[in-house]
Amino acid sequence: MKHYSYEQWTKYVKNELDGEDKILYEDHLYTCDQCLEVYLTAIEAEELPDIIDGTAFTDNIMAQLPNENNKQDTKNENFSRKATAFYKKTIFHYGIAAAMTLILMSTGFFQTLTQYAGDVESKQFKEDKASITEGIMDKTFAWMDTKKEEDKK
Repeated sequence: MKHYSYEQWTKYVKNELDGEDKILYEDHLYTCDQCLEVYLTAIEAEELPDIIDGTAFTDNIMAQLPNENNKQDTKNENFSRKATAFYKKTIFHYGIAAAMTLILMSTGFFQTLTQYAGDVESKQFKEDKASITEGIMDKTFAWMDTKKEEDKK
C-alpha cells in the first residue's frame, strides 16, 4: 500500500491538486488509517493562526463598532424624515377599495351582474345546432332517398 507524505497531504488540504489526484487521495483515506492521521495533522496545521496581541485586536474591533452603529442611526433618521406620500400608504388603498365596493353595491351593479349571468346560462343564449353526426346522417338519408326514387323510375 502506498502512503502519501505530509507535504502531499498539505497540498491536498490547500486544494492544490487536480481532480483525479483528489479522488485518489480521498479513496486512500477510506482505507489507510496511517494516512488519515497525517491528513488530520495537516488540517490542524492549516487552521487559522493564533492571535498574537489579543488586546490590540479586541480594541481595534471595539473601536470600529461605534462607527457602524452611528452609520445605522443616520440611515434610520434619514428614512424616518422622508414622509411617504398619502397615496402610497396601504390604508389609502384599503379606503379606495371600500369606497368602490359601497358605490357598486348602492347602484345595484352586483344584482344586475348576477341577473346577466343567469341569462347567459339560460336556453336563449344556447345555440340550437344539430350535431355534425346528425347533419351527416340527414344528408346520407336524403341522398339514399333520391337514389331509391331514381331506381323506381
